[in-house]
Amino acid sequence: MRVAVLQHDPVVRQSIQQVLARAGHFCSAYEDGVAMSRSLCHSTMDLVMLDWHGKRLAGAELLRSVRQVAGERLPVMFVSSDASEERMVRALAEGADDYFALPLRAGEFCARVTALLRRAYPERFGTAASFDCGPYHFDLVRARVTLRGERVRLSPTQYRIAALFFSNVERVMSRDHIFAAVWGHEQPDLTRTVDSHVSRLRGLLEIEPRNGFLLQPVYRSGYRLLRFDEALARGSTGEMC
Repeated sequence: MRVAVLQHDPVVRQSIQQVLARAGHFCSAYEDGVAMSRSLCHSTMDLVMLDWHGKRLAGAELLRSVRQVAGERLPVMFVSSDASEERMVRALAEGADDYFALPLRAGEFCARVTALLRRAYPERFGTAASFDCGPYHFDLVRARVTLRGERVRLSPTQYRIAALFFSNVERVMSRDHIFAAVWGHEQPDLTRTVDSHVSRLRGLLEIEPRNGFLLQPVYRSGYRLLRFDEALARGSTGEMC
């Protein structure tokens, strides 16, 4: 999973990065809240970790900024040296999903991260062998997709992209997020690789109104799979951040 970490203390920031990397997560670290908020406009994350204290943005104001950019569904966890009950209560009351008081205890920290991600993305942690999305059926065991009962021949890469989109309907997926989730590593210099794969996949899966879905480009970010009626309600084919 992709995690954005804002932490003003460089030692703590590095420790968090190391713990998350050992747990198999991709981590983007920031020391400034404004820079992180700008980055979230173009690069999607699965979890955001915030420091209550900061240089330009901090506390509840920082949380509101993140929510405005990334939405209400994105899980947000505070990791702070301030262990006061008053601070924890305020953070949770303002909409944070968890609050971890330093020092960093790796075992507990990872357990909380996993629990938070499991609640936010149950489909990524579930044990189901398959799932249905409109006329599409995904066989998670054999990595196959059928459309109205007919198998769609996909390469392993195409299948992973399809499963990512259809298990995240309505959610914006940035190109770097797609690349990391599908190819298994970060891509510092984005190419047109993701775009060409998505374009081909749209045709193979016939993602179009008659099948109930649209794959919508999101300006300066990536793509979002929408149910057709919801796309009509939005009244656009893209959006700006």
